[in-house]
Amino acid sequence: MTFKAALLGAAALALVAGSASAADLACLITKNNTNPFFVKMKEGAEKAAAEAGLDFQAYAGEVDGDAAPQITAIENCVTAGAKGILITPSNDSVGPALKAAREAGILVIALDTPLADKDAQDITFATDNFEAGLLIGKWAAAQLGDKAASAKIAMLDINKDNISVDVARDTGFLVGFGIEVPDLTVMGSETDPRVIGHESSGANPEGGQKAMETLLAKDPDINVVYTINEPAAEGAYQALKAAGKEGQALIVSVDGGCPGVAAVKDGRIGATSQQYPLLMASKGIEAIVAFAKDGTKPAVTEGLSFYNTGVNLVTDKPVDGVPSIDTTKGTELCWG
Repeated sequence: MTFKAALLGAAALALVAGSASAADLACLITKNNTNPFFVKMKEGAEKAAAEAGLDFQAYAGEVDGDAAPQITAIENCVTAGAKGILITPSNDSVGPALKAAREAGILVIALDTPLADKDAQDITFATDNFEAGLLIGKWAAAQLGDKAASAKIAMLDINKDNISVDVARDTGFLVGFGIEVPDLTVMGSETDPRVIGHESSGANPEGGQKAMETLLAKDPDINVVYTINEPAAEGAYQALKAAGKEGQALIVSVDGGCPGVAAVKDGRIGATSQQYPLLMASKGIEAIVAFAKDGTKPAVTEGLSFYNTGVNLVTDKPVDGVPSIDTTKGTELCWG
């Protein structure tokens, strides 16, 4: 990275909290500081760090998929002598910087999005994103019943980078819906004609609307819409509404933020898989505290390759065989 690029990357970072200490600093690095999921994650980490007596620095990139600001943040945390780094990696290009951080004796915990290189993190604290996708896929198929065999499905992903969380939710949904996915490690390996196409949403409303418009132009009869998260789902709904088709398609999503649960309650989203960023953040800080004390590292959930922070399907239209909670309970547990 050039000196100019480093300066630009540093300018893109959002830095909070006070002075750093080489003995007791925890860093949080998120993909951006506008998505409610990451905003709530920062709040949870900052609160837990304060309660634990840790100094805290939080950084955020500009947009999903932009790794340069995150790499600069990792380097800053290493220089500051952080004990631990919590990160929602934009993509796998941050891996070498995280490996260098680990070699410097820093505990690295990926939040929500594991990296492909297992040596780039000590552990991941996350939703079971495949399970999250599986739940909304099963629910959507059950809602359609016999019509599922002739469904026309729009897939609104983050981007084309095959980010682990993107792949897991996407393929989980398809498997849950009953579509064969030959390769669960990439998006788009399926050949089922029910899938009209995959488009990038950037995981935000504007991108979701544009992606939905593109897919509607390809097939105006789309009746199922999978979205990577609820901001993208909101954009998809607006595109459908503008086309006079808001009652035509069943929208499903993942996140479980309070705006998303409200969208389920009023019918804009049929069901969403709720995840728990506050728990990811607080558990991450707990792990840094334990590591700083005696070098103890956290353990994965039995039977999985990560620490599972849980997921619940939220819908007011439950179906047999798919466990769920209603929007009243979802509202009690929501964030943002």
